[in-house]
Amino acid sequence: MADLLLAIDQGTTGSTSLVLDTSGITRGRATREFPQHFPRPGLVEHEPEEIWQSVVDSVAEALKSASITGRDIAAIGITNQRETTVVWDRASSQPIHRAIVWQDRRTQDICAKLRADGHEPAVKKTTGLVLDPYFSGTKVAWLLDNVEGARARANAGELAFGTVDSYLVWRLSGGAVHATDVTNASRTLLMSLESLDWDDSMLGLFGVPRSVLPKIVDSAARIATTKGFPHLPDGTPITGIAGDQQAALFGQACFGVGDAKCTYGTGAFVLVNTGNRAIPSRFGLLTTVGWKVGNDVVFALEGSSFIAGAAVQWLRDGLGIIKTAADIEALARSVEASDGVTFVPALSGLGAPYWDADARGVVCGITRGTTAAHLARATLEGIAFQVADLLRAMGDDLGKPLARMRVDGGAAKNDLLMQYQADFAATTIERPIELESTARGAAMLAGVGAGLFAGVKDAACMSKVERTFDVEMNQTDREAHLGRWSDAVGRTRSVRA
Repeated sequence: MADLLLAIDQGTTGSTSLVLDTSGITRGRATREFPQHFPRPGLVEHEPEEIWQSVVDSVAEALKSASITGRDIAAIGITNQRETTVVWDRASSQPIHRAIVWQDRRTQDICAKLRADGHEPAVKKTTGLVLDPYFSGTKVAWLLDNVEGARARANAGELAFGTVDSYLVWRLSGGAVHATDVTNASRTLLMSLESLDWDDSMLGLFGVPRSVLPKIVDSAARIATTKGFPHLPDGTPITGIAGDQQAALFGQACFGVGDAKCTYGTGAFVLVNTGNRAIPSRFGLLTTVGWKVGNDVVFALEGSSFIAGAAVQWLRDGLGIIKTAADIEALARSVEASDGVTFVPALSGLGAPYWDADARGVVCGITRGTTAAHLARATLEGIAFQVADLLRAMGDDLGKPLARMRVDGGAAKNDLLMQYQADFAATTIERPIELESTARGAAMLAGVGAGLFAGVKDAACMSKVERTFDVEMNQTDREAHLGRWSDAVGRTRSVRA
């Protein structure tokens, strides 16, 4: 009897497939990278066929590494880079253009005009988002207006739009199902947080016809079945979908109001469960859908710091003071403190709660005695300070401080960073045994959707804590550190390119 779960984690630079059992043990794993395309500065594209082939190959290798066949898979879960946009021909399944990636900035002028025309308050009230090229709505409109004949074909019902989850469901089902889950739909600028359906006013504002849109489905349900996929038998059910950050929130079993997670990657993404309330933020955080299972809808607040692991990469590649990213912890531990050196890693501006796109990175407090080790410590502190800012903003929006945060991503392996995070945020940090929470969340949702778990809370057995970092710093010292950080952030405002 098939009793294993297949999680497909389709990311920005590659696709990872995991085979897991319902206790959370990873039985097989494989990753396949694919090329990035940069036609001009500010433009980032993917070939959808290259995405698809990376998924096909990673699934085949994951099944092989687990020493199983596709017949052992009970259900499939999908998680994905969220805002990346694909438009394809319904008859041939061929894309009309490369996918426009979430990092792409080509619609910046469109967003600026909409903002200047006073539309942002209505957009934020309806969707929980801000007017930014990051999101999918303006990308769809750009494709329809810039690919010859596309808008007419869209109006005739010949074209389909989807974020990457929708494109994968289409391909996995042999073109039988055009659907997206509510978490991905909430990142398009086109869905109402109140109705959880496509919003006519937003469709009109962004010029997106209903004829191209997928059906919005729950995050855990029988969404589609496979047809013609090379490594799985026809009829294998797809029963879980969530955007990558929401999948990580679910994968960390953040099922209670105030439960938060942070994924430390190139940047740091923090989400906090706000329960059945879509809370508007006073600090520039995004309001989004965490997941929907049956009649239960969970909302979340999301904030991100643009630079986290990228700051460590800068020390490695830009300054050459470490050979590998993992070397930073040993170097930082070779001194007892940063000795007042403070690094604000605003290498791509500052996100929430500051929202200063023109800010530039600052290192201050340097003396003749400053060494590479002090800068290494200051880098880890800077990452932790940024996330602590987000957690305080979330606590203020919720009306109570956050008691704990679960962590994942590569930098979560760094014990010193995790201790700093606990101390600066005055929050207990919990690190799971396995740090691939995004794929795990997709598998957990698939298990719920397939009926392998009685409900959401029963899926928590797949998420196990490896280590807890308790708060060790006293309040006086914490306030001194936060004051030092606040002063340094203020200095970024006077530094411009």
